[in-house]
Amino acid sequence: MTQPSPQPLLQAKQLTCIREERILFDDLSFDVYPGDIIQIEGPNGAGKTSLLRILAGLSRPYSGEVYFNNSAITQARDEYHQALLYLGHLPGVKSELTAEENLNFNLKMAGYNDVPLSEILARVNLTGFEDHTAGHLSAGQHRRIALARLWHTEAKIWIVDEPLTAIDKRGVAELEQLFLRHADNGGCVILTTHQDLQLVGPDRLQKLRLEYQFSAEV
Repeated sequence: MTQPSPQPLLQAKQLTCIREERILFDDLSFDVYPGDIIQIEGPNGAGKTSLLRILAGLSRPYSGEVYFNNSAITQARDEYHQALLYLGHLPGVKSELTAEENLNFNLKMAGYNDVPLSEILARVNLTGFEDHTAGHLSAGQHRRIALARLWHTEAKIWIVDEPLTAIDKRGVAELEQLFLRHADNGGCVILTTHQDLQLVGPDRLQKLRLEYQFSAEV
């Protein structure tokens, strides 16, 4: 018996983004399916972060729409947010809170309670730093506090901006393995990175390249 074709988790349809009277991308369309790992690449200023923010529903495109379950994400906001985990370029760590308190705050905001925080922090190499205030931790440790959320989420759609920044080789390898497991379990990952992925081979990785546009009239 022929298996039905999978439905896309996310659809971008004819997206145009304009910032400061410059077209970053125009009439951009693509589908994201279960199992996809998609790297958005291009030079600085090409619109990579802008695209991720539009896909996450944090910014509106000049034209076009993003769809989830055949509904525009602006119309299915609550359902979409339950299916989405977005990690921006800035880690969003509060300097006055400890590593454990930061993780606990973010997980509770996502609806997760009674979580084994120390076990999750151990997965991102922060054992021994649970009670350290973030203001005394390094940029790499800030990034790992943010990334720890990936180890405890039921969200199918992961959108992550520069997750490998300030992460050592071991941490990068563990993160890539996590991306692969998530995709193998029916999720998807959309990310930006200036680093070459080593474990996510060309047979698994899809690339979407944005080119820098110097100027355009609106």
